[in-house]
Amino acid sequence: MYKSLNIAEAIKSRAKIQGVSLKDMLSELSLGSNTISHMRHDRMIAADSLARIADYLDCSVDYLLGRTDKPEINK
Repeated sequence: MYKSLNIAEAIKSRAKIQGVSLKDMLSELSLGSNTISHMRHDRMIAADSLARIADYLDCSVDYLLGRTDKPEINK
């Protein structure tokens, strides 16, 4: 249902829009430097890591999962 490759691409795209370096983001979030690479090879990250990435990129987890086209966070 949720493919890690698609989520990795959504993270990459959102980071580019936000002007964020993936390397810097992963470092600041204390995530491994190969996190995105692992996702591209069908390894899903933990839910809390995905939530931290979404917060960092100022978007919702649903946006990264592809459940919505709107990056806004529902508050």
